[in-house]
Amino acid sequence: MTSLPRENVQSYPRPPALEPVPQRILIRLGGAVVAETLRALRVLETHHAPTYYLPPEDVQAVLHPAAGSSFCEWKGVARYYDVIAQDVTAPRAAWAYDSSTGRFAALAGYLAFYAGLVDEAWVGDLRVQPQPGDFYGGWVTPNLDGRIKGAPGTRHW
Repeated sequence: MTSLPRENVQSYPRPPALEPVPQRILIRLGGAVVAETLRALRVLETHHAPTYYLPPEDVQAVLHPAAGSSFCEWKGVARYYDVIAQDVTAPRAAWAYDSSTGRFAALAGYLAFYAGLVDEAWVGDLRVQPQPGDFYGGWVTPNLDGRIKGAPGTRHW
């Protein structure tokens, strides 16, 4: 069993930190492996569950550009993708920053996935839960303490 250290989301920094992930990351949709990597990065930001980003060469699903974008003051403009595996399509289930700069330059082209829009997402052998709400894409694991934003009334704090 994968053991993750205790972490308190309230102690994550702002501006956020970017760090490599030593655990295997696995995502499934429609019974198929969407992505599997030992080369993920994660972003840690105050009151957020970590967001995991995977190198595009470790993604096996078909990604179809989806409408819309969003802006992060740290990472830039995110583009969204429908994720297609087997005969299942998960609309807007992934996103990427094409031209991150500064401390987040390593994220350019890497893909993040909403845990609640795929069938399964794993950090090591721990199945993750999605960050509360419908906007943030953090992955909640049992080692996290503190109040995670995303639920009603927490989006802008």
